[in-house]
Formats: sequence, C-alpha cells, structure tokens
Amino acid sequence: MTLTVAEIKALKPRSKAYKKADAGGLYLHINPTGSKLWRYKFRIAGKEKLLAFGRWPEVSLASAREARDLAKQQIAKGMDPSLERKRNKAAAKVAAGTSFAVIAEEFIDRKLVAEGRADGTLKKARWFLKLLAPAIGKMPVTDVDSQMLLAALRRLEAKGNYETAKKCRSFASRVFRYAIWTGRAKNDPAASLQGALITRKAKHYAAILEPKKLGGLLRAIDSYDGHPATKFALRIAPHVFVRPGELRHAEWHEINLHDAIWTIPAGKMKARREHAVPLSNQVQNYFTQLSNITGVTGYVFPSFHTPKRPMSENTVNVAFRRMGFGKDEVTAHGLRSTASTLLNESGLWNPDAIERALAHGDSNAVRGAYSRGNYWEERVKMAQWWSDYLDQISESLSP
Repeated sequence: MTLTVAEIKALKPRSKAYKKADAGGLYLHINPTGSKLWRYKFRIAGKEKLLAFGRWPEVSLASAREARDLAKQQIAKGMDPSLERKRNKAAAKVAAGTSFAVIAEEFIDRKLVAEGRADGTLKKARWFLKLLAPAIGKMPVTDVDSQMLLAALRRLEAKGNYETAKKCRSFASRVFRYAIWTGRAKNDPAASLQGALITRKAKHYAAILEPKKLGGLLRAIDSYDGHPATKFALRIAPHVFVRPGELRHAEWHEINLHDAIWTIPAGKMKARREHAVPLSNQVQNYFTQLSNITGVTGYVFPSFHTPKRPMSENTVNVAFRRMGFGKDEVTAHGLRSTASTLLNESGLWNPDAIERALAHGDSNAVRGAYSRGNYWEERVKMAQWWSDYLDQISESLSP
C-alpha cells in the first residue's frame, strides 16, 4: 500500500529509527529525532544499494516518487543511479569551477593584480564583472555564446551606457582569452561582437583654453572656502596637470620636497610606467602648507570621512560647480587640455617634452623608456615657467 500525505504527517518518532514503505523500493526513514528522510532501495548486479532523496516535507511525496521513477529508468538502461549521481555532482562541481565569474575573478587576481595594475583598473574590472554576472556569471564559460553576451550588453545600451557596454565586451574578451590560455575554453565569443555595439561620438573633457578665463578660474580657486584638502587640490591641479585619479591618490611618501619631485608609481599610472613630476616653487609651497594641516603620512588629499581613503573622484568637479563653473566650462581632467594647449601655443617648449609631462604613452617603446632622460631638464624649466605664467594671468588679468 502506498503512503498518503496525511499518513506521513501522522508518523511519530520512536525510540529507534524505523521505516515506512511507499512502493517500488521507496520508503521513509524516520529517526528518533523526528526527521523523515526519503530513501530508495534497489539492486545492481545483485548488490543492494540505497539512494537518498532528501528530507520530507522539503522533498514532497510526489517529488520523491519522480526521483524513484527516474532511478528506475536509469537501471532499465543498465545504469547505476548512485554512480550517475556522483558523476552529476562532479560535473556540477567542475562547471562551478569553470563558470565565467570564477574565471573572471581568477583573471583579475592572477593576471591583473600580479601585473601590478592600478587600483582603479582593478576596481573597474570588478565592476565590469558585476555588470555581466547576472546574465552569464554562473554559466560554464564554454556554454556562453556570442548571442548570450550580446543580450547582456544590449541591456546596458538600453540604459544609455554605450561606453560601459563596449568596455564590458572588451573585459569579457580578455576573460575568455584567459580561459583559452588556461585550457578551459576553445573560443572567444566576445571577439565576434567587436563592432556590434553602438559607438557614440567622442566627447571631449570641458577645458578653459583662453588665458583670461583661466585667470578667472585661478582667482576663484584662491577665494574657495571649502575643505582645506579640496582647496589645495584645486590649487595644485592646474600646475601639475596630472590625471584626476593620479592627483587624488597621491601619497606623502611619493612627494620629495627637498628634490622638488613627485614620483607616481607605475601601478597608479594609466600607461603602467612610473611618472616623475617636477615641482615648481609654487607647488612646493602648496604642498608644504598642506602638510602643516594634514601631516606628512598617508594620502595627500584624504577623504572627508576617513584618512584611510583618498578624496572622492567627484570632489574637484563638485568644487568647480560650487564656484559657478558649469560642466561644459571646466573639468578636473580638462586642466590637462588647458596646459597642453597653452604650452604648445607658447612655442617655447619641445612638443615631446609637453607630451612626456602629460604622461602620454609613446608608441615607440624604446623612445618612451628614455624620454625622461631626454626631456627632464626641459620639463623642470617648463614646470616653473608654467607656474609663473599661471600666477601672471591670475594677477595681471584681474578686473
């Protein structure tokens, strides 16, 4: 006689475990603790075996019977259900270990971190993985095809995140290539999607390119009444024209005021090459004033909330808005364009020295390796000239 749900509910624990049969080898194992466990007894090659189907009521009577019937079908085909279960578990374990998310994490940790990539690069890589994970993160990397990936990227495009979608495709491609290198994939489905995504017209960072307007910005910075670290970041940024991330991640041990040089480690640079910034007298003075406020350890421009983190990436731009400069007038990154344009227009400096000061990559690897040696003295003079020029336009163009 088969069991009913009412009968199962009525089964009470005893001092010793006991069984209650259903049909076809399926039964309940009732423990003294009251737990009711589904078991299936069968024979393979004359040897009696057991399969566990789980606990009731988590596994219902109907589900237990379905599992029994599936096992019977396997036996009829000459298969051992217990071995098949072990194989399936092993396959699931292997699949979990070769999922896109697992391989992507491994790619970040074993390649990008090992190569000394900048913290910003690692943060972005993990962000790209977070964006892709809901769609393909749990899938074995070999099961992901170009259409699955494209669907995930189209969802980003639908939100207007066109550049992010392209960068996610590029990141996915690097993960697939890493999987190929490590023997866990045979192709890169992201490669075939190159050119499939929407390309928006390049948007340049807003920058002030007229000396008179630049003088007005410098005077506004001098009058800024916000947080001291922010004010000195605003003062220093136009003089050194490094990238915003390089500025806010500056640490005091990188600043050598005695030798007037700021050495930015390769890990913080976009080109992954150490970059030296000559410090003018004005910039040395700004750093000295700031050190008297913040001390000379940790971040030069710490977060408002904790000295363990640098200031927010939006801090300088928000300060510009507070001073009345719109996002179409000036940005932190645009200060690099300002310096590049006006230094080139002066006609006083070698264009290569200006490019080196901006830490732009050089397509010629050998030339790039020796650029500091070739242009360092000129860059030192140019840094002082530029600071003097900024002081001049700030004062002489006052209304």
